Amino acid sequence: MSLVVIEQREVEFYGDELIAVRASDGHIYVSVRHLCDALGLDRTAQVRRIRRQEILNDAYQGGAILTPPSRAGVGGGRQQLGLIRVDVVPLFLTGVSINSVREEIRPKLARFQREAAKVLWAAFQQGQLTADVDFDALLVQDTPEAQAYKMAQAVLQLARNQLLMRAQLADHEQRLEAIESQLGDTGRNVTPDQASQISQAVKAVALALGKKTGRNEFGAVYGELYRKFGITGYKMLPARRFDEAMKFLTDWHETLGGPLPF
Repeated sequence: MSLVVIEQREVEFYGDELIAVRASDGHIYVSVRHLCDALGLDRTAQVRRIRRQEILNDAYQGGAILTPPSRAGVGGGRQQLGLIRVDVVPLFLTGVSINSVREEIRPKLARFQREAAKVLWAAFQQGQLTADVDFDALLVQDTPEAQAYKMAQAVLQLARNQLLMRAQLADHEQRLEAIESQLGDTGRNVTPDQASQISQAVKAVALALGKKTGRNEFGAVYGELYRKFGITGYKMLPARRFDEAMKFLTDWHETLGGPLPF
C-alpha cells in the first residue's frame, strides 16, 4: 500500500535540494533519490542496501506519490519515489562507505551525516527550509548583531551560574543546620535535651501553681514562657537563652514553695 503524502516541501541543504514530506502515518520522510543525487551515490545500490538492513527497511517506503519540481532534475508531474524516515537518515548515511563517494564529496557527506535529519525535521516543525550558515563565523564578525548576541549569551550564562550557586548555597545551609542541630550550636534553637529540661521545669512550675489555684496551669505557664521570650513553642527557644529561661522557671518555682526538684 502506497504511503499517503499529506504535505511536501523542498528543503535546501548547503546548496542541494532535498524533497521531504509529512505522511499520513505522522512521520517525516525524505526522498532517497534526492539524497543519493546530492552525494553522487548509486540509488539502486543504496536501495538494495536499505532492503538488506531490517531497521532501514522498516523505515523505507517505496511507493509514495510525489510531485518533484522541474529544477530538481527529475522532470515535472507526479511520480512514485522511494522515501526513508528522517530519524534513520543518520544511520543510513553512516553506512555509506567513504570510498563510495568522490573525494570532493566527502566533506558534504560528513555534513549530511551530522545535520541532515535535524534540518529535514525542522522544515516541518519550525518552518525552516534551509540549513543554517556557519553561525560561529557570523559571531566572529564585529557587527552590532553579533555583539548583542554575545552579550545576551553572557547574561544567560551569568544567570545560570547564579541559579546554580543559589541551589548549592541552599543545599549547604540545609546540611549546616542539620550538623548544628546535632551539635547543639548556641546560635540556633535549643537541643532536644535542653528542650526536655525546659518541659520538665514547666511541668514542675505548673503543678506547684496548680496546688495553689486548684486549676490546670500548664497552659498558663507555657503562655507566660512564650510571651517572655517571644516564641511560639519551647523548642523554638534560642539556645543562647536556655540558661535565662531555666533561671526564669527556677525563680518562679521558688516563689511557689521551693527549688526545682532536679
